[in-house]
Amino acid sequence: MNVATASSHESTKLTNSTYDVISALAKDASFLYSTVDTYLKDAKQDNRTDLVDLWNTIRQDKQRHVQLLREALSKDAGDQHPK
Repeated sequence: MNVATASSHESTKLTNSTYDVISALAKDASFLYSTVDTYLKDAKQDNRTDLVDLWNTIRQDKQRHVQLLREALSKDAGDQHPK
């Protein structure tokens, strides 16, 4: 396998690093938009304020991760030059 094939996919022209950023962004966004609210609701129903605090902290961390990943993806998009 040559270097070009190892670092990017022919049909998408995405480097492995760009794919990794997109994948991580999707996972964190999915957690924020569909999972964490369920976990918070369950913790509240069980009167577990410790877990409510935990899930809120994790949500804030994930929001920061999403921001960092969006910035990285934006940088990748700006660095792409047609060949």
